[in-house]
Amino acid sequence: MGEIESSSQSYEDETTVQIYLKTIGPSPPSRLNVPSRIKVQDLRKLIAGNASLPIDNLRLVLRGNVLHDNKNGQDEFIQLNNGDSLIVAVKPKPPVRHNLDGLDEEDDEEDLKFQLPQFTSRWKRTLFSFLRDKLRFPDMLLMAIFSITLKMWVIIVMWFILAPVAHSWDLGPLYILATGFAIIFLNLGKRQHGDVSAYSIFNEDFRELPGTLNADRLDRDIRAGQF
Repeated sequence: MGEIESSSQSYEDETTVQIYLKTIGPSPPSRLNVPSRIKVQDLRKLIAGNASLPIDNLRLVLRGNVLHDNKNGQDEFIQLNNGDSLIVAVKPKPPVRHNLDGLDEEDDEEDLKFQLPQFTSRWKRTLFSFLRDKLRFPDMLLMAIFSITLKMWVIIVMWFILAPVAHSWDLGPLYILATGFAIIFLNLGKRQHGDVSAYSIFNEDFRELPGTLNADRLDRDIRAGQF
């Protein structure tokens, strides 16, 4: 407050006027007595100290013009009149990531890279480091490789081994068709006791799901005059 007091002492000979401060936000309007002619930076200090606002992010608007502390290296003075309204706005602080000189951008890039879970076995981590650091595999390819279980990898390798055999016996189309049916069958999943299939043919007594639209339902709706 010492700077504010010394600044106010230099304006003792100036005429004091009362201005209205309209702070953007929930704060109610307030009044402040200041010298009629005052430096913008001193006015900013007085308002910041009076309203407990951060001086670095304080913006002042008078008669539609934004007030600046200096212009061309010289302090700016303003002439205030009694009853002038001054709009006070606090400029929001930028996010912390913008103040780290690009460090956060590197962290974001690291977060987007594919990482192995912490409980991954040692041999998988060694293979992952070799493929990523030595062979420079892209992250998408690494994700595809390490997202597949060891059992599935064995099935894939066996499929490629048997594919030339099927081709040599002129069974290539049948081999591919059988592969498609096998994929569908293995991914059907298992229903627990009490679960009902969406297809009534798989349910006991051909029971349908509530709300199923079929010929009987249409016939009932037509007879009931709903169409």
